[in-house]
Amino acid sequence: MIKLQNLTVSYRHHPALHHISGQFVSGSLTAVMGANGSGKSTLLKSIAGLLAIDGGHTSGALTVNTQRMAYLPQLSEIDRGFPIDVRDCVLFGLWHSTGAFGRVSDTLVKRVDAALHAVGLQGFEGRALGTLSAGQLQRVMFARLMVQDAELILLDEPFNAVDAKTTASLLTLVQQWHLEGRTVIAVLHDDAQVRQYFPQTLLLARERVGWGLTAEVLTEANLQRARDMAEAWDESAQVCEIDADLSQQNVTAHAAHLPHSAH
Repeated sequence: MIKLQNLTVSYRHHPALHHISGQFVSGSLTAVMGANGSGKSTLLKSIAGLLAIDGGHTSGALTVNTQRMAYLPQLSEIDRGFPIDVRDCVLFGLWHSTGAFGRVSDTLVKRVDAALHAVGLQGFEGRALGTLSAGQLQRVMFARLMVQDAELILLDEPFNAVDAKTTASLLTLVQQWHLEGRTVIAVLHDDAQVRQYFPQTLLLARERVGWGLTAEVLTEANLQRARDMAEAWDESAQVCEIDADLSQQNVTAHAAHLPHSAH
């Protein structure tokens, strides 16, 4: 479903991702791990087609073979002061069905309410987002993912600032999506959590350290190598020169054509 070929993403001419190649198989459940600044969020934004907004420049090739994609940003990126209630926030997940001015039918409202019930937020439909705790807000966002009914689900640190009970409940949803054959990619930090729930792992340190079965990737040798690479990275180093042929390839993500350049 997702193929990366020599993918390099840079900000201000310095790579956040450096020559990444590999693929996320359709229906796979993959954790993306690495130290802060290792390129995890950049990878998800690349797949979601958001880097043009963030000002990133991309070389190599990235292909996403689906039109049904759902992306959950970090909680810190969500504007909790936006004047919207819980039900309307989840209804945004049905944008592909309603459009900007489409009528919201009773059937769609019932679908939203069922999703809120599934995440334990029945009775919260009229609450403003700004009145919710971090855990409640994340459950709202998961309900929105549910109604999107996407083939590809991207989760950026979905369990940060969320209590253990809520995390367990949301992990159950992630497992259900995997059983349904959806492709799920999640940026995570909890080593034990990844080993227990995620069969595949991509370990990053701006470069690919390991990618495959979690038990084979999260070895002490790989984890130490990732730490060493993160500590040794030099922001002032000479800009990398990518092979000219690769730098001319188009980068495609969710029907969005991202800018490409040599670094």
